[in-house]
Formats: sequence, C-alpha cells, structure tokens
Amino acid sequence: MKLSEKLEQILSKVQKPGRYVGGELNAVRKDPSRVKTRFAFCFPDTYEIGMSHLGMKILYGLMNQREDVWCERVFAPWVDMEELMRKEGLPLYGLESGDPISQFDFVGFTLQYEMSYTNVLNMLDLGGIPVRNDQRREDDPIVIAGGPCVCNPEPLADFIDLFCLGAGEEVDLEVIDLYQACKEAGKSRREFLREAAQIPGVYVPSLYQVDYHPDGTVKAVTPLEGAPATVQKRVLLDLDKAYYPENFVVPFLDIVHDRAVAEVFRGCIRGCRFCQAGFIYRPVIEKSVETISRQCRDLCASTGYDEISLSSLSTSDYSRINELLDELLTWTKDAKVNVSLPSLRVDGFSTELTDKIKTVRKSGLTFAPEAGTQRLRDVINKNVREEELLDTVTTAFGAGWNRVKLYFMIGLPTETDQDVTGITALGQKVVDAYYHCEGRPKGQSVNVTVSAAAFVPKPFTPFQWEPQDTMEEFRRKQYLLKDSITTRKLTVNYHDADTSFMEAVFARGDRRLCGVLEEAWKRGFHFDGWSDCFSLKNWLAVFEAAGLDPAFYANRRRSFDEVLPWDHLDYGIRKEFLIAECKKAYEAAATPNCREKCSACGAACFKGGICVEDRSRVV
Repeated sequence: MKLSEKLEQILSKVQKPGRYVGGELNAVRKDPSRVKTRFAFCFPDTYEIGMSHLGMKILYGLMNQREDVWCERVFAPWVDMEELMRKEGLPLYGLESGDPISQFDFVGFTLQYEMSYTNVLNMLDLGGIPVRNDQRREDDPIVIAGGPCVCNPEPLADFIDLFCLGAGEEVDLEVIDLYQACKEAGKSRREFLREAAQIPGVYVPSLYQVDYHPDGTVKAVTPLEGAPATVQKRVLLDLDKAYYPENFVVPFLDIVHDRAVAEVFRGCIRGCRFCQAGFIYRPVIEKSVETISRQCRDLCASTGYDEISLSSLSTSDYSRINELLDELLTWTKDAKVNVSLPSLRVDGFSTELTDKIKTVRKSGLTFAPEAGTQRLRDVINKNVREEELLDTVTTAFGAGWNRVKLYFMIGLPTETDQDVTGITALGQKVVDAYYHCEGRPKGQSVNVTVSAAAFVPKPFTPFQWEPQDTMEEFRRKQYLLKDSITTRKLTVNYHDADTSFMEAVFARGDRRLCGVLEEAWKRGFHFDGWSDCFSLKNWLAVFEAAGLDPAFYANRRRSFDEVLPWDHLDYGIRKEFLIAECKKAYEAAATPNCREKCSACGAACFKGGICVEDRSRVV
C-alpha cells in the first residue's frame, strides 16, 4: 500500500501504527484494473484480534486465488486512529491498496461477537457508506455478513444487505458470480438481491416482513418478492477437498494467536446444552491425517512459524488424534516446531496423548468442567465426572505440568448456591491432587486458576428459551464464589456480567433493536466488547429513550410455542429436538455424544459427516 501524505502524518501520532500500513509477508497485491470484483473483508475489531481469526485467513486466500477477484483486509481502527481519520477526512480503507472501502463492490463483515455490532455501523460510516441498507445508492457496495452471530441476524437487519449462513467457502463465490452476471446484464441492486435470495444459504432481510403481537413477541415472519420461507445454512462435507490456504499473512506486530493454525475438523459430537457452536456447526466433518500434516508443513514453510495449533471445538475428539500426533512428530521434532492442542476435554486427555504432547513445550493446560457439581454438569449435558477431572489432572501433574486453568459458568439453568460454591470446591480438589501426586515436579508449587463466565442463552441451543440471571443475581453469585475460596493456591476470576447482559439482549433480539443499535452508534458507542469502552448505564439510557426494555430479551423465559426471531432460519437442528433437550435438562438427564448414539437432532439432513459415516470404524 502506498501511504498517502495524510496517513503518514497520522501514523506518527497513534499507538501501534503497524496496524494500519499493510505490506506484510504474503499479503496479496493485484492490479485493480484487471479484476472484476473487489471485496473488502472487514473484521469489526482491532488488527490483533482480526488477524488471529482463521475464517478470515481461509476466505482471504480463497477469493484471492481467483484472478477476477481481489480481497483486501479491513480492521476497526482503535479510538485514537479513528479520531484522527475523521479529523483529517481520511476514509476507512483496504490494507492492501489503501483505497476507501466505498470503492469496493462488496464490503463483508464476519460477525463473531454480538458486542461488535456498533463497530459494524461505525466502520460503514467511516468508510463513507450509508449505514442503513434502504439508503444505499446503486453504486454503493453490497454489504454482506457471515459468522456465528448470523444465526440470529435480526438486530442488524436494517444495515446488512445479505447474510450468508453456515460455511462461506462455496456460497461467497456463488454470490460473487451472480453479482458479476447481474452487473454485466445491467440489472439493478434490488434485482441482484432478489436473485441472491434464491442461492441456498443466503438471507436477504429486506425481503422479509416481521409482524409483532401487542406484547412485543414476534407474530410472523413473511417472505416477500419470491424469497424462500426458510433459509438453510451451507455445509462443506469434504474438508480434504475444500480450499485451505498454503500461507497466512504474517503480521508485523504481535497478535493474539501468532502461529500457524490447522483446522482438524468442524462441528462437535458433544451437545452441551449451553453451547451454540456445538449445534450450529453440526454435523462433524473431519479432515484426514495426511491432509492436516501436509497443510501444517506448507504453513510452516511459507510463514516461518515454529508453532502449530490444531484447531477445532474439541481437538481431543478427533477420531485419529494419536495417529495425527505420530505423523506430525515425524517432522516437527527435527524442525523444532511446537504442536499445540488448545481444545482438550477432560475425558480425552489420555496417558498416550500425554506421552506425545509432553515432548513439546509445556504451557498451562486448560479444561472446562463448566459446572461445580455433578448434578449441574448433568443438567447442561457436559458428560464429565469429577473423578475423570481429578484423574486427568493427576496424569498431567505426573507428566510435569503444574499450571491448570478451569473454565466454569455461573447463572446456568437450575443453578443453586451449592452449585456456585462447588466451583471453588472442585478447584480445591485439583490443588490437593497436585500435592498427592508422587510424580509432580519437585520444588514447584501448583497454580490453579478458576474462571467463571456469566451464562448467556443463545439461539439454536436447548437453552434458547431460558432466562438469563438478573444483574443483581449475577453479582450476588460472584461474591459468593469469591467468599468460598479457601486457599491461596487457587485464583478465581469472573467476567463482567454487564457485557454478558447486553450480549444476551442482542443474541436473542429482534428487528426492533436496529433502532437501538443505530442510536447507540450515533451517541459514539463502539468497541463495546472492551471494558474500557463499554458502559451499561449508557446502553440502558438508549433503551429507555427507545421505549424498549432490555430485560424483555435477556431475562424473560420464552414458551416453547413462541415464534422466535430466528425461526425462519434453518441450521439443520430440529426445534423439537431442542425442546426435548431442554426438558431433559430439567430432569438432569444426559444425552450420549454423536459417536455413542445418534440422537436424531436433524443434522442428518445434510447427508454427510458423522451422520452417515460407518460407525463400526469408531472405537
């Protein structure tokens, strides 16, 4: 990117100017006169967070391998940079070319977190693009969005032209192909959107009318102009044949996850009832050992990284994990490349696995029991027993580890005070297990950290009907948790419940929140996922001005027959299955994982992955 004089002057006045200059190793440069479509891939957070996102790396490489498409990266400028950009009249630009995003054909956002929504509006405005989709002109970019939050896109329905549900590798290119065809045929923006709505996995919100009951609940969602009544997500069924980048853009500055990343499988077999990812990414689709190893080699060769992270929702659930580690260790040891397994389950940490991963650098181990008592773990279908956790940490301590992080949630459905204090009691048992382990590291003390996040009910989970605890109740439970600590060997952290409350509001919100979101942005709200930028008091003032009660979205129990704002979207999970799972939670009854027994969740409709594999191969 050729820096303009204005940009050069600004960069000397901001923190971390490397966020804004581009030109990194493996960044893609093209001649704009030789491409048909320009795509600005926007991550609505800082460079360090966005550059760590695997989905952005995949789609960036996928689009840029086509000669007729140029995809550039765009990140939200931090508050100091934005202030100077607005003062100097410098619009938001693509990192590769330096061109304003208003000059692109598509401006695409990945929606990973509800608290980034104000950043989406702010980036559009900073780029010179009308924030509301009904105010855009024929020559304005098409604003597109994907990611996990798209499973309920209604709070952004007035701002995004079209949403892509599920895996983006195929549907994004199909949308681009249609756009090119419509442009050559001289068709209007509206004609393109009507035709795009016919592509499986594409949701055009302006083609749907939402009506409400007097009590504020959704009455009906009605498709218009030939749009489909329901939109089903897209799934990739063969990850061995799917595109995966041979190189990553290597940043100039430290990012959150600065390493090579290999995706080993998509989806999750477990079905934890609070976990949105465990349902919206079904069915499980695995890569072969050979493909993963080859991709790891390619990335290390092209980037110079000396650490590989094996990425999935639960890496130890990969059916060939030991075989994969054996294959990787044939070349990573000599190449001095570390292999990281960031997502391990308590019941997947075997002695055999320990023997393999202890050959690499010993960082802390992280496990997620999620609840402090067995009753509550059964309620949420965690399917992890206390003795399994203690056996696992004892195995780890005996192999040389002395740092363990344990993740929990508070505010889960049916939770009692005994469940809350059970969190620190379990942490104490892990501390005791260290000192009872004969093979523990000599001369070292143990460090056990317990982190407790506030439960947020999410769409397409069995708990989507459940109320979130009130702020007062969250704070009471946090104090109870803190007061139950009995040892200095145990560190307890808990997350700010204020942002979790607003996250729940937008996770289960409807289109009426569009006005709230727009007003919040106009009042200067952005980076709401950052504690130093977020103010619950200010958010509540916006809701009051709009005449809406945020508790209606966060703290209200929904009936099973209520029309939910996302009911016209289909992620392959039957609503009847989710209702049945919610009722089983009240009975503290567990459901087997997908490899043990099919629960007929509905994901078999995609006709691939674990739903159709030969189960006799699985041990």
